[in-house]
Amino acid sequence: MRRGTKRVSAFDSVVVAGGLLLVLLALWNLGPALAALRGEGTWGTFTARRVECVQHPGHEQCTWTGEFRAGRTVRHDVGFYGGDRDAFAPGQTVRAFDTGRRGHVYGPGGSNEWVVVVLLLAAGLGLACRPLTRRRGTASARGADASSAPAGPRGTPGTAGDGDAGEAPGGHRSSP
Repeated sequence: MRRGTKRVSAFDSVVVAGGLLLVLLALWNLGPALAALRGEGTWGTFTARRVECVQHPGHEQCTWTGEFRAGRTVRHDVGFYGGDRDAFAPGQTVRAFDTGRRGHVYGPGGSNEWVVVVLLLAAGLGLACRPLTRRRGTASARGADASSAPAGPRGTPGTAGDGDAGEAPGGHRSSP
């Protein structure tokens, strides 16, 4: 092993693997999220059938499910993104578009899912690069410590006088 290099710990390996998984997940969803933002996809109609709601502390998350029709294509049990409890009545039909994301269609307003995808991508990249930035930070901190230490009698950094930096006169360690 080279001098000044450090092995990657098992913890760092798990962090990098988790970060790479987040990056893959973000990249997998980036295309449909950007298409939903721009309103791009196959346009058709969504017919609401039922609403399913989940109660969270402080708010309620609801999804209308129904069928999406575009030409001859009919998709059943598709969720309509962004529809709250009062958005539809059962049997109501509205314009919608399909971005290719399995299980969801979007209304004319699109969605802001891209924000979550970008945050997921940033978190994944941050985790994947963590060991590199930590190691680089440690090396530069060591270099800064050595260069800022007072020079000894021969001009060598880190030797102040005749004792070690943490030694009191007479060779005894001083307590902090």
